[in-house]
Amino acid sequence: MAELDTSGGGKKDGGKVRTKKKSTRVDLTAMVDLAFLLITFFILTTTLQKPKAMDLTMPDKDEKNNNQLPVPETRTMTVLLGTNNKVEWFMGMPTNPLTAPTVTGFGKTGIRESLLDKGKEVLAKSGKPMIVLIKPSDKSTYYDMVTMMDELNIVGNEQRAIVEISQPEIDLLKRDNIY
Repeated sequence: MAELDTSGGGKKDGGKVRTKKKSTRVDLTAMVDLAFLLITFFILTTTLQKPKAMDLTMPDKDEKNNNQLPVPETRTMTVLLGTNNKVEWFMGMPTNPLTAPTVTGFGKTGIRESLLDKGKEVLAKSGKPMIVLIKPSDKSTYYDMVTMMDELNIVGNEQRAIVEISQPEIDLLKRDNIY
């Protein structure tokens, strides 16, 4: 609160009449209390960045519900995750690929460009979207897997599966020095 000092400045023993000097003193205790209450209120009511999670649908582990449909080779792209943020992709089967295995990286000039080009090509030929099989190796990282899923989300591919890698595919990674 504010307080005024009204002392001083009076007439003393025949001297001149002087105006009273007024001194103001503002007590800031209440304002500091209010500021800390507001800061505490906003800290407690503010939500921090919410964690972002990607929805991933996985098949049942029951043997009886394991009804897998055959997938044509012409619609299937296999992506092998190697080391050092490298991927190798091909169309078809690893023993007899329809396209030559290609080593690339992530990003718009890497696997994303291949996904877009082959996706358009498959859609034009068959009228159905491309199916992407992601096969992480034991040398790949979790970061590579998440990045690959992000790339598939960017290009809008909804038909994908995470599959175990086979020995011929590991040999393919070893041949291209990304295992």
